[in-house]
Amino acid sequence: MVSDHDEMSDSDSARVTIKDVARAAGVSIATASKALNDRGRMMVETRQRIRDVAASLGFMPNAMARALVSQRSFTIGLLTNDTYGRFTLPVAAGLSEALIDRGVSVFLCAFEDDAERAAINLRSMQEKRVDGLVIAGKRIDRGLPIDLPRLPMPVVRVYSLCRDDEIGFVPDDLEGARSAVNHLIACGRRRIAHITGPTSFHAVRLRAEGWTEAVEAAGLPLLAGPQFGDWSEAFGYASGERLLTLPASERPDGVFCGNDQIARGLIDALTLGGVRVPDDVSVVGFDNWEVFAKATRPPLTTVDMGLNELGRQAGLTLLDLVAGKPVVPGVRRLACRLVVRSSCGTRPL
Repeated sequence: MVSDHDEMSDSDSARVTIKDVARAAGVSIATASKALNDRGRMMVETRQRIRDVAASLGFMPNAMARALVSQRSFTIGLLTNDTYGRFTLPVAAGLSEALIDRGVSVFLCAFEDDAERAAINLRSMQEKRVDGLVIAGKRIDRGLPIDLPRLPMPVVRVYSLCRDDEIGFVPDDLEGARSAVNHLIACGRRRIAHITGPTSFHAVRLRAEGWTEAVEAAGLPLLAGPQFGDWSEAFGYASGERLLTLPASERPDGVFCGNDQIARGLIDALTLGGVRVPDDVSVVGFDNWEVFAKATRPPLTTVDMGLNELGRQAGLTLLDLVAGKPVVPGVRRLACRLVVRSSCGTRPL
């Protein structure tokens, strides 16, 4: 909480204090403190006016004083085994976006799949007395390689396995797959194949289910079912080579791929085999991993999982939990977004 502890010291006389904000806004110090900490009852206009005055003066609360007065660290922990950052960095960006206006920072601890390292990182966060914890994983059907003890702080999971009594955020893989297939159908494609990753991933099964539902709803053939394999360009390339062995009349004219790496490998194989993308075959990926999607030739239409929004919503929910507000447990499946580029051609009018 912003308080009288924010008085400027002799060595820092130029610092703007809560008293300066209160004086400029024409309110009491207590009212200014409540407005800046989103506490107490007051008119929305009054709260916003005080915040605007504070911003115009360049007021910065004393973090140590806030922590002492409120018994909070104003820090949220982010614990993950995604050391590459493919999933966690966008989640962290969204988390920070949700917290920054509340003066809350993010303490990130990343580790490989090592239970001992995970336990060390968790202890470090507890020692720093973080106000809450976000656990972020690399897939929706697995948690971190550690049995979490009963923690004296609220916990929210993102892109990770979530029990019924926990709170978690994951992308809506099923609806995302439907949107990809429906886009291919809207582009005039009628023989739509699905090439995807290992069946051991729950996300793979959800995306395959979405493909099936969208194709059947349109009254189109399923073309022998999904082709399951690896999350790799090599598997996508090998799948493309197999398609090239089919008579032209039996090849798909659209392919929904389970991720962008598979899609890029597929497009490379088709192009080298003389099949034009998107003229002969339209291709849609999944993930919107821009290093792959934008560098593909042609650039790849794909489904964005909304990892940034997952992090933002997790941050807002964690703030509610820290504030003692009731939050219903369970998994929240947030909408994915189709990012249209050139690999599907032009949608017919």
